[in-house]
Amino acid sequence: MKAEKLTKNQSVDANLAELSAFLTANSDIEAVDCVFVDLCGTIRGKRYPVAEIAKVFQAGLQMPFTIYLLDARGETTDATGRGYGDGDPDGIAHVVPGTLARIAGTRKPHAQVLMSLTDNNGLPYFAEPRNVLQSVAARFRELELRPTIAAELEFFLLDKDRLDFGAPQPPLVPGTLEREASVSVYGVQDLDRYVEFLEDVAEAARIQGVPATTVTSEHAPGQFEVNLHHQNDAALAANHAVFLRQIIRGAANRHGMDASFMAKPYLNAPGSGMHIHVSLVHKSGRNVFDDGTPQGSELLRYAVGGLQAIMGEGMAVFAPNVNSYRRFVPNAFTPMNRRWGYNNRSTGIRIPAGAMDARRIEHRVSGADANPYLAIAAVLAGIHYGIINRLDPGQPFEGNAGGFTDVTVPFAIDSALLAMENGKIIGEYFSPAYVDVYCATKRVELARFRQHIPPQEYSWYL
Repeated sequence: MKAEKLTKNQSVDANLAELSAFLTANSDIEAVDCVFVDLCGTIRGKRYPVAEIAKVFQAGLQMPFTIYLLDARGETTDATGRGYGDGDPDGIAHVVPGTLARIAGTRKPHAQVLMSLTDNNGLPYFAEPRNVLQSVAARFRELELRPTIAAELEFFLLDKDRLDFGAPQPPLVPGTLEREASVSVYGVQDLDRYVEFLEDVAEAARIQGVPATTVTSEHAPGQFEVNLHHQNDAALAANHAVFLRQIIRGAANRHGMDASFMAKPYLNAPGSGMHIHVSLVHKSGRNVFDDGTPQGSELLRYAVGGLQAIMGEGMAVFAPNVNSYRRFVPNAFTPMNRRWGYNNRSTGIRIPAGAMDARRIEHRVSGADANPYLAIAAVLAGIHYGIINRLDPGQPFEGNAGGFTDVTVPFAIDSALLAMENGKIIGEYFSPAYVDVYCATKRVELARFRQHIPPQEYSWYL
C-alpha cells in the first residue's frame, strides 16, 4: 500500500473534540495513558496528568522508534542497528481516533488512548505492527472486498505463588483452600466458581468498549476462552484482542490471581491459542465465501490455499517464542500440518458449521501469545495471496488430522525465523524491511534467553 501523509490540520480539531466530550462524560479522570503495542504485543507508553493531555491530542508526543523493537522483557535489542546503533531517535506519535477509553479497576480514575508513530517524513512508521496490518488489509480494497474479523483468546488463571524454579500452578478455587483441578470442557460449574472474576472481565470490557461475548471453560484446570464480536475493521479487531488481554490480566490481579497467555504453561495440559475468524464482504454487502452451497465458494477455497501457502513462513509470527512450539503436539486440537476441513477442529484451517451466509474461515494456528496485529496481518496476507493466485487447497480432510506432522512446517523458533526470512509471501506483504527487523529482534531475544542454563541441564549433564 502506498503510504499517505497524516492530514494533521484536519485531525487536530476532531481529536480535541473527542477529548473534550470524553472528559465531560468522565470528569473524575486524573490521568491518561498514551499507549503503544510493541512487536511482542505488549502494551507500553507514558502516563500524563489529565491537565497536560490536551497537548498530546493537539501536537502528539515524542517516542523512540525502538518502542516497537523491544524483546519479551522490554529490553532494547538494537535490531538492524536501530537503538544503540543510530542513537535511538524519536518519532512523533499521534492519537488513534476513537481509542480513548476509561480503564476499569484502577486505584485512581484514569483512561488510555492508543498512539501511532510517524517517521521523519510524517508517514506511518514501517515497524509499527498496527501499520503492518493496515497495509495488508488495504490490499483488499482493490478487490472491492472488506475483511470481517473476530478473535478468540484462551488463557490460564494461575496462583500468584509459584512452584520451584518459577513453575506455575492452578489457582485456589475462589472461596476455598482447594487447588483447582477440574478438567471440564464447557463446564458451567467452572464458570460458576469463577463468576465474580468473569463478571469483572465483562464489566471492564464494557467500560473499555471491548466487545467480549461468549465465555467457556477449556481443556485444563483454570483455562478459559473469551470470544470477541466480529469487526469489519482489521485494526479494530486487533485492538480488541490486545486490550482484552489487558482487561483479563487486570481482573485476575484484582481477584488475587494471575492470568497468562503463555502458549504452553503446563507440559501435561493443552496450550492456549488465539483463533482468528475471517470472512470477506463485497462492497455490495455479500459474503463472498458463500455461494449458496454447503461447500462455499471458489474464493473460499483459494483463501484456504493461500493460508496453506503462508503457514510455514508465518510460523514465527503465529508462534513467536521458544515456549510457543510446545503447544504443537499431536492429537491436541493443535495444527500439526496444512490440512483443512469442514467442521473439523483437528485441522488448522477450519470451516465452521453454521448458516451459509455467515461462511467464514477459522485459523487455528496462532498461540495466545502472538501479537494480534501481526497474526491477523499474516492470515489476511495468506488469504489475499491465495485469492489473487487462485491456489487450490486440495480436498478437505475428514477424520483426525492431528496425528500427522508436516515436516515442511517449522515447529521450532530457529527454523521458523529462517523460513520467515526466506519466505516470498510474507516479505511481499509485510515488507522486507519489517521481516528483517522482526527476525533480528527475535534473534536477540532468543540469544538472551539461551544465556540462562536450565536446572535440567545440571541434573542431566553436570
